[in-house]
Amino acid sequence: MSVENSSPIHGVVKETDVQVRMRDGTVLMADVYRPDSSGEFPALIERTPYSKSESSETKFGAGEFYASRGYVCVIQDVRGRFASEGDFYPFRDDGGGVRQDGYDTVEWAAEQSWSNGKIGTIGGSYSGATQYRMHAASPPHLVTQFVRQTSADYSNEWVYRNGVLELGFNLSWATRHAETHARKWAKPGEADRLEKLLEAVTEKLPEAMHQLPLQRADALSEIAPWWRDWLDNPNSGPYWDELNVSPHFKKVTVPVYHLGGWYDGFLKGTLDSYTGMREQARTEAARSGQRLAVGPWVHAPDAADTTVNGETDFGESAAIGFFETRLEWFDHWLKGVDTGLRDRPPVKLFTMGVNRWREFGNWPPPEARMTPIYLSGTKADACRSLNDGSLSREKPDEQQTDSYEYDPANPVPTLGGSHLGSAEFGTPNGQRDQRPNHGRVLTYTDNVLERDLDVTGNVTAVLYASSSAPDTDWVVKLVDVHPDGRAMLVCDGVLRARYRNSRERPELLEGGIERYEIDLWGTSHVFRGGHRVQVIVTSSDFPRWDRNMNTGGVNAEEAAGVVAKNTVHHDSGHPSHLLLPVIGG
Repeated sequence: MSVENSSPIHGVVKETDVQVRMRDGTVLMADVYRPDSSGEFPALIERTPYSKSESSETKFGAGEFYASRGYVCVIQDVRGRFASEGDFYPFRDDGGGVRQDGYDTVEWAAEQSWSNGKIGTIGGSYSGATQYRMHAASPPHLVTQFVRQTSADYSNEWVYRNGVLELGFNLSWATRHAETHARKWAKPGEADRLEKLLEAVTEKLPEAMHQLPLQRADALSEIAPWWRDWLDNPNSGPYWDELNVSPHFKKVTVPVYHLGGWYDGFLKGTLDSYTGMREQARTEAARSGQRLAVGPWVHAPDAADTTVNGETDFGESAAIGFFETRLEWFDHWLKGVDTGLRDRPPVKLFTMGVNRWREFGNWPPPEARMTPIYLSGTKADACRSLNDGSLSREKPDEQQTDSYEYDPANPVPTLGGSHLGSAEFGTPNGQRDQRPNHGRVLTYTDNVLERDLDVTGNVTAVLYASSSAPDTDWVVKLVDVHPDGRAMLVCDGVLRARYRNSRERPELLEGGIERYEIDLWGTSHVFRGGHRVQVIVTSSDFPRWDRNMNTGGVNAEEAAGVVAKNTVHHDSGHPSHLLLPVIGG
């Protein structure tokens, strides 16, 4: 029997610029919101690079909301950002290395006179990363976390995706951080020069995304040396291993609520962190305490309160109430309130197409059956256009191929998807109609469905393909074609050919047919009866992802590319297909 969540019965006291000293002596600054009452309370901590005065938690009133309900809310600038001392280097000092700023902050909060020693953490995006990074050291007083939309593997979900640079997001993100860093930390006489250079980049960011080569000694690399480090490390390996969260899943000792969006650029991090901690966490209580919820959202601080994504309105039920959902979680774990949490399945998914929430026993849903759907051409294959391909439940028997030219000087433009983009910078994200790009991409379209097709789980594409170039990219999209002709993006993925066998040891192409397994991440989508399933294949999605120059060289250092003739094969020996996780018939 559940009871009411905490009520807003307290006045709120705010203390600004509270000093929190790290183990190396560096002072990080925090704003503290606490109940205007005597006594000891559980605390919620956000650690942010976006300014404790301007973070999404601050803007949306988290401090006042939770303090009025009997929590102390601590919003802290991470090392080197805004009011805090030190040098900012993304992810490095938040946990896992010599410095353990997350651990030190949790333990500081536990020692304060207003604290009852029970600490939870909040925040999303980078503030979600600062939460996950704490598990490298497992602070003793950390009781639980609520993590919104963040990554677990920065070489495969944040900076790169299967070896392809997330250009649109990362260039704008790095520039934003470098600009504020220049204003604070530039040497005397240098501030004006650096700020002017960065302002020029900021004002012309869409043009900057087209610059070649990507790696150059400009103001961005000068102020943010980690940007150069990121471009210098396209392979997985030691550099990323020191930053990634996934190696620390086995150290987790607390329950974590993982909140994601189907069109979030960090969706894989949300899904993998849930499954990794549920399977590997140190204690049974931590393993059984993991929870996952994924809605029809793009990346946004208020995602869980929104209904519109790209060109689609998913209805009122898509909004779940972000602060209220977290309050239920924290009341359970930090106050011992029976909110009914243990009575519900651990996985809650919004299923698009039918636009409703469903609960499952795990992710991926064990009832989903991996079902292949094969790419096929037409009988007059040599004469067909790019948009004449079909899909089949049976393996093709005739030898068929489809070819196109990919020119890095004329890439296919970004049109929706699971990434942190914006129309302003030429990277619109979310669920969008793909028809404007038809004619430039290969499309394979199924017959009209006689009944609903429920696709819920991880989606994988298997391509058998060849290229005239020593390296190229493969982009695959799963699309729902509506009766009125709209071709709405469901999920997508990319793979740089050199990483087809390993993210650590790239191998260039030699002209033959290769097998490519492309992760389209996950979805929960019902293709309604009367709709059609469509698969798109191409080699670019720019400026969301950087262009492969097709030369086989270091992509970030290439000033010009070459045209590649890329061919998709679909015959009995090379059955290119998608693996769809189908529930039901």
